[in-house]
Amino acid sequence: MGPAPGDAEWVRAGKDYANTRFSNLAQVSAANVARLQQVFTFPTGLDRGHEAAPIIAENTMFVVGPFPNPVFAFDLAQPGFALKWKFEPNPHPSSQGVACCDTVNRGAAYADGRLFFNTLDNQTVALDAKSGRELWRTKLGEIKLGESVTMAPLVVKGKVLVGNSGGEFGVRGWLTALDAATGQSPGAPTAPGPTARC
Repeated sequence: MGPAPGDAEWVRAGKDYANTRFSNLAQVSAANVARLQQVFTFPTGLDRGHEAAPIIAENTMFVVGPFPNPVFAFDLAQPGFALKWKFEPNPHPSSQGVACCDTVNRGAAYADGRLFFNTLDNQTVALDAKSGRELWRTKLGEIKLGESVTMAPLVVKGKVLVGNSGGEFGVRGWLTALDAATGQSPGAPTAPGPTARC
């Protein structure tokens, strides 16, 4: 699993494995909060719900948008936080019809130089965090059955954990562990897919 990142980085949606969403950084306090000012904005060009927590690693901020799930990488080491790269996964448009609570995405996870995120049409994607190049993509569910994926993945001990959405449509829940290096499911190297159903 490796050591927890320091407060200078935020590599998973819930900050740590306990999902505390808490930082010990002290630059913002009760004494100075009234003086905070906006230093950066970026329009995603999307008007649906934005629910993804930004991920910060390697002096880069990663943001995943709602459908069609673009990923933006901003250079935090440069003035103005320039856009380093943008990745467009192009999920299937019909997946919007099985999203119960808007076409949201709840974020990404970073580990070992890779950024992992899910698309609404049940694909988990790994990108090279420096370049935005796609490393692998694995389809996990089927939108024709009412399945979708909106969650932020969780990376633990070299595995990318992903679960589905769709209970509102009578979909049975499942949890999958993918190999972080290859995107393959344990025991099914040629046909990745859900490995545990509950």
